[in-house]
Amino acid sequence: MARLKIANRDARRLWLWTNGLSATPVGKLDVMAIIRQLGFVQIDTIRNVTRAHNHILWTRNQNYREGMLWPLLKKRELFEHFTHDASLIPMETLPIWQRQFRRLGEKAARGAWYQSGLDSGEIGNIRKRIELEGALSTHAFETKAESREMWARPPHKKALDQMWYAGELATCYREAFVKFYNLGERVFPAHLREGPEDVEQIDMLCDQALDRISMGTCGEVQRYWEAMSAVEARGWLHRRQLVPVDVQGANGRWQEAWGAPDIETRLNEAPSPTIRLRILNPFDPAIRDRMRLQRLFGFEYRNEMFVPAEKRRWGYYVYPLLEGDRFVGRCEIKADRAEGWMRVTGFWPEPGVKWKPIRLDRFEAELTRLARFIGVQDVDWDVPRPC
Repeated sequence: MARLKIANRDARRLWLWTNGLSATPVGKLDVMAIIRQLGFVQIDTIRNVTRAHNHILWTRNQNYREGMLWPLLKKRELFEHFTHDASLIPMETLPIWQRQFRRLGEKAARGAWYQSGLDSGEIGNIRKRIELEGALSTHAFETKAESREMWARPPHKKALDQMWYAGELATCYREAFVKFYNLGERVFPAHLREGPEDVEQIDMLCDQALDRISMGTCGEVQRYWEAMSAVEARGWLHRRQLVPVDVQGANGRWQEAWGAPDIETRLNEAPSPTIRLRILNPFDPAIRDRMRLQRLFGFEYRNEMFVPAEKRRWGYYVYPLLEGDRFVGRCEIKADRAEGWMRVTGFWPEPGVKWKPIRLDRFEAELTRLARFIGVQDVDWDVPRPC
């Protein structure tokens, strides 16, 4: 089969459409439809302006409001587990997620990070309490961490995490972002708890990954879920007859990859993205794969939250700025809801990008919309505006 060549502008257009970032983010809201399109949505504890999951969904439809996500978890339309980090995944994915329960459960049991130090009887007692009392949060248990470092977890939290990774426990719901654990059998629908053979689960996960990214290398397919090894992903590649493509990078170089079965239809139908300037969250799926991001857009990005301040190139919580199919800069924003303000505390234009008044107007319009989303009125700059 002849290789389909995808020029860089077409690759960018297809990637943004695949990620729900082509159209103006308005219209009738369907939260589950957005999550199904993305495959999952990563959740995060940090509320710099708004938590990552809220920002990701709002970016795709600005009729979304904070708090709309959690009823879907409670209604069992979503379940929570670990992809690259804690994520909410459509419940229909559960049958092919059984291998992830197994592999992460085994990894957690082996790894020093999650070994609780509790004996089997003590771990059994934690499970028994949940069995008898129903959903409990970590606050219902009392054990002390061995150290005061921020990453230290008390033994009961490690035990809960071990059982959660294995699917023995599941997130029943969250309150004020606090996770409540219940028995997996009480949360996961019985008809979805059995999956196909392991190899078929790998193949189905890879098929779904390629569908969600439209085109990609075997490594990009494997990194989508982080639910299999590179060797397992290569096995899928050998078992499938895929559409071979050559994708042009931002630097003009071509890379061999694979396309979804309907890749030509997608290329023909994917619209050009709106020129609206978007403030993307650091955990947005469009920028999750940093290598792919740099190859397609020539945009270098890293999350510096856990980098010592003196070693950061930009800032603590930095938002990429997407205009059309081009990243035009990045900014740092802080907000205080109680005081009613939001501030731009850092701004870095991309090299070669001129910030003329029309671009600045688009950025400030999006700042205003973001401020309105979190319920604050006062929007200002603590650093000079670009000229």
